[in-house]
Amino acid sequence: MTLRVGIISAAWGAFAHLPAWRAIPGVEVTAICTSREETARAAADRLGIARPFHDFRAMCADPDLDIIDCGTRPVLRREMVLAALANGKHVYNASPHAPDWAAAKEIDRAWRASGRVGIVDAFAQWLPAHRQMKALIEDGYLGRPLGGTCRFNISLFNQPSKRFPYNWFAQGGQGVTAVRNNGSHLVYVLLDLFGPVTALVADDTQILHEWVFDDGDRIVPETTDYANVILKFASGLTLPMQISWSMALHDGWAIDVFGERGRLAATSPTFPTARDCILRGGQLGGGMEPIALPDAFRHGPGIALDWDSEPQPSFPMALSMQAMVVAIHGGLAASPNFARALEIERLQEAIRLSSDERRWISLADIV
Repeated sequence: MTLRVGIISAAWGAFAHLPAWRAIPGVEVTAICTSREETARAAADRLGIARPFHDFRAMCADPDLDIIDCGTRPVLRREMVLAALANGKHVYNASPHAPDWAAAKEIDRAWRASGRVGIVDAFAQWLPAHRQMKALIEDGYLGRPLGGTCRFNISLFNQPSKRFPYNWFAQGGQGVTAVRNNGSHLVYVLLDLFGPVTALVADDTQILHEWVFDDGDRIVPETTDYANVILKFASGLTLPMQISWSMALHDGWAIDVFGERGRLAATSPTFPTARDCILRGGQLGGGMEPIALPDAFRHGPGIALDWDSEPQPSFPMALSMQAMVVAIHGGLAASPNFARALEIERLQEAIRLSSDERRWISLADIV
């Protein structure tokens, strides 16, 4: 049975999600939705998609769609996800999963009641370097994980451009901050590698108080852009995490962890991709060296993309989407699903409370 997908978003959804869906056998993207009739028709014509929508509620209610792919601002996506679930659709949702903790719990209740498959577009765990890192950890390469560090620092607004489509990140109330956006992508991978976080302490602040454009115009952002968090895992591992979208000459992505027997480090100069995220490791008695990534992690069975395909995000997305399709057909549970997304949002609420109240927060107290 062919699964029919409707995508909400003709921007990132068209650029990265569409080629990923089209790479998966047994899936057809048959609808696209934007906020206006003329842009929806233009997008459908440009992308070769049969059915344009300019009302997400109509798309979500359409009986000829099986999956709704939601890819706009978190504060807008809440209603979209709820409408899709209420109409019996499976949902592929962007990250951050929700605008805040209250909305995350509302989505979770609706998802559990629906019985449908819900997956989050936090695809970094599907990158070859991270998959190999997980395989080595499970095989005992580190021994018992003890400590390390992790970061995701980029430079989005130090030299802002008016053509950049995400200048709305400056607006409060949209469900975005550096730690909610960058940080969520990193924490999805950390939980996949090391299991649940039990407690944390955080400082989430704003360091870049103006975004100054070349013509002298400026934006005064209402969102935070620099977070430092100490994460304590149930396993006993403790990791400091630094997140920013305002680092000049940014140092990118890193998960660098050591254990009783060895050390592993996955790094990327910016948002990690299949091609530029590399893995290095070493064990006692040796040094840190590059670790080869298996061909099995550079390709996906039946997927018409691989680790070197453009656009780069589409390959790991396609792996995540393929797992979703298998789950819809009754196969193994896919990941990261909406249950994992709730835990990420719980952690984000703990970061907010810790930073506001200047204290350690137990995640068990976030209900």
